[in-house]
Amino acid sequence: MLYFCIPAYNEAPTIGLLLWRLRKVFQEQPREYEVLVYDDGSTDATTETLAPYHKVMPLTVLSGKRAGYAAAVDTLCREASRRTRYPRRDAIVILQADFTDQPEHLPELIKRFDGGADVVVAERPTDALTVPKQVRTLRRMAPWVVRPFVSVAGVHDPFGSLRLFRVSVIRDLIKERGDAPLLAGEGWSANVDLLLRAAPHARRIETVELAPRYDVRARETRVRAWSDAMSLFRFARSARGRSVRASRA
Repeated sequence: MLYFCIPAYNEAPTIGLLLWRLRKVFQEQPREYEVLVYDDGSTDATTETLAPYHKVMPLTVLSGKRAGYAAAVDTLCREASRRTRYPRRDAIVILQADFTDQPEHLPELIKRFDGGADVVVAERPTDALTVPKQVRTLRRMAPWVVRPFVSVAGVHDPFGSLRLFRVSVIRDLIKERGDAPLLAGEGWSANVDLLLRAAPHARRIETVELAPRYDVRARETRVRAWSDAMSLFRFARSARGRSVRASRA
């Protein structure tokens, strides 16, 4: 079973298209899957946009008051872990509701999972012209502010959101963390934090280069390069010494 975990906040213009394309991809892939969406206190038509998709795909919408990206991902990971019957055979895939993460790229992650990887990280290639200026600026600064303090061996781009985790890795992390958050911070800091915490529970981590599509997103980027870079710096400094490599069998 594949659990597609999608945090969503005011993504009405794209969440429907994302689900439609996801359904199309897996009509051609012989895999069981469930879609879990966390509606993070959206104030637009996200809820109404999701409603028809209950009839055509295995969709569960979780909702709550605005809690932020990290809390949404935490809730989704815990829910997928609770649902699974075969944690060593099932996977959690985190992707964004704004359509920057392309459903057509998912078979590339799954191929590496089927080959034995416990964590698969989508790394973004060199910035193209379609990447928003704020994102390009933050991508240039992020390695300089984070890598002196923390890193995951073999992962060059720990900042992106598109990842696959074997459910048993997340279950081990939940057991370790208990009621404490699985990840903290917001945005890119939260992505790095989850990878740092999950990596010690993985026997094998692989990366694959996949380009996000910023040109098909309906809204402006929520990245604010300088303030997000400072957040990354504060996170990395507080996490000093947490550089990890995957354990080996």
